[in-house]
Amino acid sequence: MRPALIFDLDGTLIDSVPAIHSVSNAVLVERGYPALSVDEVRGYVGKGAPHLVRCLLQSAGQDPDGPLFDEIYAELVKRYETEVEGNTLYPGVREALETLKAEGYKMAVTTNKPLAPALAAIAHVGLEDMFDLVLGGDSLPTRKPDPEMVHEAQRRLGAEKAVYLGDSEVDAETAQNAALPFVLYTEGYRKTPVHDMPHTVSFNDFKMLHGIIEKLSCP
Repeated sequence: MRPALIFDLDGTLIDSVPAIHSVSNAVLVERGYPALSVDEVRGYVGKGAPHLVRCLLQSAGQDPDGPLFDEIYAELVKRYETEVEGNTLYPGVREALETLKAEGYKMAVTTNKPLAPALAAIAHVGLEDMFDLVLGGDSLPTRKPDPEMVHEAQRRLGAEKAVYLGDSEVDAETAQNAALPFVLYTEGYRKTPVHDMPHTVSFNDFKMLHGIIEKLSCP
């Protein structure tokens, strides 16, 4: 049986930082706080919307767990669902996924981004027909690097084996916690050198992905 392919979203399939940067600054500036640079916001991405909101509040000199948290979280998620410009596919993603889907691989996305914004971003870049399942950061009680989201995806896909694909330190830890092979996309949001991140195989071009998956699928 072919393994299920479980993908991270931001930094793996799509470059979402421009969109997240725009939404984050809109929320901050409307309340009179200074705008942040792209690099600052990029450093906040990957651990889910609650983490992002806490980082935004801290940057504004506010209590990250204080009374503004719920208000800013709600506004951020609301904007996430409609302000999708700036989400773009990495080169070759669509073609690679089409090839794998045509060969019968079941594919899922597991992301710490809330589910509704994740689905909106996936639709915006034209990948809504590629996946059998999408789980977001609010789909389960836990988020990555807890392995439950990946395990749940594997269960729902009915797959005995799975491969996890991501770009970041959180993804590497998730794969380790889930005891799954980890395919590392090196052009995403990682901060750690590739050789210092635990992974099964790495790649920097989606043209390479089919061959990697075929090798990992061999008994």
